[in-house]
Amino acid sequence: MTKNLFENIKPTSDKEVIKVLLQNKNITIERIVSYGFHTPDGYWYNEDKNEWVILLAGEAELEFKDGEIKKLKAGDYVLIPANQEHRVKSTSSEPNCIWLCFYYI
Repeated sequence: MTKNLFENIKPTSDKEVIKVLLQNKNITIERIVSYGFHTPDGYWYNEDKNEWVILLAGEAELEFKDGEIKKLKAGDYVLIPANQEHRVKSTSSEPNCIWLCFYYI
């Protein structure tokens, strides 16, 4: 069965919509659509798995607890090692911000 990564994307404000595309004990692949989203102040993601993420559409900023900020545009990708605290500082809403995330051991 063929599916399309860009189907069923509906605008909504200030939220992320996460769709798990594939998951097993070693890897999770998610499509994340952000609409002007940012991680709440003071909250840091701290994943137990490595996270490789590519921004397919829009623009975003990732902030790391050490103060580093990465500005991303469509086509940019980054590897976030397991247990590296980070947050989404900002995402665009026009165009929608579309991510493809791979979480793996």
